[in-house]
Amino acid sequence: MSRPRRTELSGPAERLIRGRRATRAFLPDPVPEETVRAVFSLASLAPSSSNAQPWRVEVVGGAVRDRLAARLRAAHAAGRTSADFPYSDDIYSPVQQERRAAFGGRLYGALGIGPGDRAARAAYDAESLGFYGAPHVAFLFVTGRGDARLAGDVGAYMQTLLLAMTAYGVAACPQGLLSFYADEVRAELGVDEGSLLVGVSFGYADGTAQVNRVDTGRAALEETTTFHG
Repeated sequence: MSRPRRTELSGPAERLIRGRRATRAFLPDPVPEETVRAVFSLASLAPSSSNAQPWRVEVVGGAVRDRLAARLRAAHAAGRTSADFPYSDDIYSPVQQERRAAFGGRLYGALGIGPGDRAARAAYDAESLGFYGAPHVAFLFVTGRGDARLAGDVGAYMQTLLLAMTAYGVAACPQGLLSFYADEVRAELGVDEGSLLVGVSFGYADGTAQVNRVDTGRAALEETTTFHG
């Protein structure tokens, strides 16, 4: 007897995946501790090669969050960066650059920032180091040698974390910019292992903020995926 073939996700699973989105304006209300622990416990079920689980997660809130936000802003103002994973704009292909530009136009447009207003864009980026007002932030470190393969496993952890947060009604935003100040994060939190991959700000979304209504869109399936056989 052949097994029935499912060609569509179940309703709840599809709503969960489609319901996940990046939030860039948060309410100040903290997420209850039991909810935070439930979310990160669920995220720990993420897959990894040979079950190595090469992630170290630092979850921050309260006064530590406030001190860290001030520290990151000071480092940014002084131009004092310390990224564990090198970054430059030329890592993106031309089509990826086009997608980034289109997203930036929608994002800054929702904020009322014009395409040529570089000062306003820079000010907004600096402000984002306050975690978009979120009461919590999680820093994901790649342990071991910080190899790209291990970073891929931490990426799988991050997606599992984001979906777990969505399931619990918690909004989130992965922020690559936070990783540009890895030494500041390590010093404030007393972390002595791992390479900082990303920070994830989280809390409850401000439903009145226009920036939270930005539709990022996705490339057509045929642009990114090829089916063989």
